[in-house]
Amino acid sequence: MSVMSSMMRAAVLLRSSAPLLTWPQSRRLASKQVKGQRKEQKKPNLKPKVDKQEVEIRQGMTAAALAAAMNRDFDHVVEALLNTPADLDSLQPNSVLEDSWIKEAVIRSGMKFRWAKLGESRERPNRDAQRRPPADPTLLASRPPVVTIMGHVDHGKTTLLDSLRKSQLVATEAGGITQHIGAFLVQLPTGERITFLDTPGHAAFSSMRARGAHATDIVVLVVAADDGVMNQTVESIQHAKNAKVPIIVAVNKCDKPQADPQRVKQELLAHGVVCEEFGGDVQAVHISALKGDNLQALAEATVALAEVLELKADPDGPVEAVLIESRTDKGKGPVTTAIVQRGTLRRGCVLVAGRCWAKVRFLFDENGRAVPEAAPSAVVQVVGWKELPSAGETVLEVESEQRAREVVEWRSHQAEQHKLLGEQSAVQLKQQRHLEEYRRDREPLAHLSWRQRRAALYRADKIRFSMRPSERTESDEPGLPLVIKGDVDGSVKTLLNILDGYDAQDECRLDVIHFGVGDVSENDVNMAATFGGSVYGFNVAASRGVTQLAARRGVALQLHRVIYQLVETLRHELSSKLPPQRRCSTVGEATVLAVFAVSVGKKEVLVAGCRVQKGQLDRRLKFRLIRGRDTVWEGSVLALKHHKDDVATAKAGMECGVSVDGEVDFSAGDVIECFEEQEVPRVTSWDPGF
Repeated sequence: MSVMSSMMRAAVLLRSSAPLLTWPQSRRLASKQVKGQRKEQKKPNLKPKVDKQEVEIRQGMTAAALAAAMNRDFDHVVEALLNTPADLDSLQPNSVLEDSWIKEAVIRSGMKFRWAKLGESRERPNRDAQRRPPADPTLLASRPPVVTIMGHVDHGKTTLLDSLRKSQLVATEAGGITQHIGAFLVQLPTGERITFLDTPGHAAFSSMRARGAHATDIVVLVVAADDGVMNQTVESIQHAKNAKVPIIVAVNKCDKPQADPQRVKQELLAHGVVCEEFGGDVQAVHISALKGDNLQALAEATVALAEVLELKADPDGPVEAVLIESRTDKGKGPVTTAIVQRGTLRRGCVLVAGRCWAKVRFLFDENGRAVPEAAPSAVVQVVGWKELPSAGETVLEVESEQRAREVVEWRSHQAEQHKLLGEQSAVQLKQQRHLEEYRRDREPLAHLSWRQRRAALYRADKIRFSMRPSERTESDEPGLPLVIKGDVDGSVKTLLNILDGYDAQDECRLDVIHFGVGDVSENDVNMAATFGGSVYGFNVAASRGVTQLAARRGVALQLHRVIYQLVETLRHELSSKLPPQRRCSTVGEATVLAVFAVSVGKKEVLVAGCRVQKGQLDRRLKFRLIRGRDTVWEGSVLALKHHKDDVATAKAGMECGVSVDGEVDFSAGDVIECFEEQEVPRVTSWDPGF
């Protein structure tokens, strides 16, 4: 009864809770309504697609460069690199980022990246200094001519200048030859002023002669009447023709008994120099520089040619000049010798030459006297250079020091760009060769399946890498690293030009690891010691401390004042680096007369009975058996006997018995030759040409 009543109460409760029976329907309606609402909400909330900012990136970017490319600050880059392997504690604006970090920072910033092209470069405005346009002819003033004395070595060029200047330069020259280019202003007795350039005649100084020819108005070609046209005479003629400069021939040493001026003029015809007496326009003057004969006629010929050329220049405006020589002075620093071509050079001028600039502090003439200014065609020494420019550079005056720095920076940038282009060309060439080699190696495997090709390449690479020598293994090839020092820039260039002609790299590798102007320093010695090389100096000195340092470190210090002596010393050192040659010299010969067997213990030994024909047989040396034209055997002998006695030597005419180690088939008529191996020093095949 109680059970039935409780079941009835439960049924009544279920009827009273009717809303609970309708919840599935309500849920369906709600879900349909939500779906409809979502569809209706998507339409009004559609937004236009926004293009992401594109950032140009490149390898090796710094954090500051990346921030600038993203138009953000440095802190933004730091925040973008949070939770990455980057060490943010040590991150600075100039820190170089890895490629993965650069891309991660750009992506996290909601941007997209683009790699910069390698060949893409930003154009920089041209900030170089240029020559002025030609001046108004009405503003030009007459200037002294610049005359270059050229010719073969020892033909009397410097003696001629001595006679004109009334000086004794020849007595101060090392080796009796000119080894520098000199510039002098000479005032003739008639009042005319001429600037003379004296160039070396030795074959090694070809670059100096070329520089002198291009900085001159007239070339005086000195030819010795007793020697005629020589190699450097022909070279001087070619330099003058290339520079389009007129020539005056000075036939020197006409006071000698064997002088023949007519022969000299006829030899010049073969090289395109036609004198006036043969119908040409080249003046020829017979002189004797030593005795001073006919020098006045030479001066008059030079002045007359200068008047015909109508040499004029603009004395006003910015200075233009050409560097004849440059050197480093202990008290003055970098010093250059220049010939003014335009304008007037004064103290305080700001000059640019190559990638160097100067604010002129002092001006000196060729005699070392201070001068306030230098007009066109004047020779002057300039002090105040920040660095040492190269000889032959053009000197231009600029407005200020800031402008000079801009010019030097621009020229340095251009030089770096040219160097970069050369390096890129070398890289591309190497990549092309590597690609060709790769294709050549893969071509024989084209018919194989990819599994067979992979196995073949694995085996080949395994063999190649196992046979590859270590990169740290020192080369056994002989080599000579050099440090070159010279007193002036022209001397250093001359030595480098000589070394450029070195053509025996297969015998001994020659490397110039450093070169410069000035005395030998401790840094030069230390550098040579590091590379195991030598120091060569031309017309420079080395202090006592430097000499002792070189002795302690085992560095050869070669200092010379004559160019050909320096080159000869270099040839000797190169020869000493070469391994000696083994040379065989025959000591004696013997003819085999008969062959017989001798019992030695339980063993039979063949003995060749011989007669020594020439020289002697020495048991301590090596022997060879010659049959016809072939060498049958070579080695040492076991015994050398005369009758029954062991002997050390058998001389010509003696009969002896020879037994050797091993089985050698002697025959009557064979020749036994005794020879000695000697080590002979080798000589380098490099010939500098003088």
